[in-house]
Amino acid sequence: MLSRRTLLKTLSLTPLARATAARAWPLRPSVLDGGARESLRTLAARRGVVFGSAAGSYQLGDSEFAAVLGREAGILVPEYELKRNLIEPSPGHYDFSGCETLVKFARNFGMGVRGHTLVWHASNPAWLPDAVQSRRDSSLMTDYIGTVMARFKNNIHSWDVVNEAIAPGDGRKDGLRNSFWLEAFGPAFIDDAFHAARAADPVAQLVYNDWGCEAGAPDNDRFRAATLSFLEQALARGVPIDALGLQGHLAAFGAKVDQTKLARFLDDVKAIGLRILVTEHDVDDTGGPSAADERDRAVADASRRFLDVVLANRATVAVLSWGLSDRFLHSPGLRQRLSGYSPRMLPLDAELNRKPMWHALAQSFAQA
Repeated sequence: MLSRRTLLKTLSLTPLARATAARAWPLRPSVLDGGARESLRTLAARRGVVFGSAAGSYQLGDSEFAAVLGREAGILVPEYELKRNLIEPSPGHYDFSGCETLVKFARNFGMGVRGHTLVWHASNPAWLPDAVQSRRDSSLMTDYIGTVMARFKNNIHSWDVVNEAIAPGDGRKDGLRNSFWLEAFGPAFIDDAFHAARAADPVAQLVYNDWGCEAGAPDNDRFRAATLSFLEQALARGVPIDALGLQGHLAAFGAKVDQTKLARFLDDVKAIGLRILVTEHDVDDTGGPSAADERDRAVADASRRFLDVVLANRATVAVLSWGLSDRFLHSPGLRQRLSGYSPRMLPLDAELNRKPMWHALAQSFAQA
């Protein structure tokens, strides 16, 4: 198992991994951004934080991108390949091939791996909700957790055990989301999921993962309060939650990060003994001007406002972006595509050059 200390020690490539990378994934000089040699991986590690990124196994077929990913990221999370709709498309029939490709790639580059996600109300196979509702058998959840975690035991740094279970807007007093898991098993499904995960892997970091804590609107206030209350009560019951995952999906031209409220919330999370990870950071640049440089500046500003607060908290141990390059993003609508718009949400552009968001991340790590 990669502990945080061990993981940080692996952030410089081993000679074997470096040689493998040089043979399999050669870099163009322009990708190195004019000779700037330090990667986000190195800058983050220097401050005791792990930087990483989500990726899909299909992206590794792009050798140029794969080389940059292995250089910039110290930890990798499967973007799709550990979601249940891909892992267990039919009852009891498992397909781990996509995730195993990513794990092998990460090992070759001396990277850690995160597990995302074990229990969620979305991205499930079509057969699962009906089976849960009709059988009301919690083993449909706990056996799955045990099977998947056993497959990758000692290869996963941390697991998003339960994802997005809090939704104050659903109107429950406890702030939990109305989902087929909650309807079938009540709030205890969250406790059962974490206990099953701890039994499956006694040393992996177990994470509760969610979004909505960054801005300052009343809805965000309710989310922060509900999340903190949930975490406090779960820990009091002995639920083995090790960390809170902040997805970090931001908007460049929407609600801004409320740094004061976010800092107070993260201090409260730290005070109850939890680590903090940023698990899915990106910045939506829709709704802004057509000029790419203006959108890039707005994206970088939003990222920096968020990360400066998160990295100021000593409980923060990792920052992952939800993708590394705009190369694999597509305009969401036909009208936008026809107008020439392409998303610029991530640290590198489609040509793998470093954008203002990359430099915002670098500066936040440098000043953490």
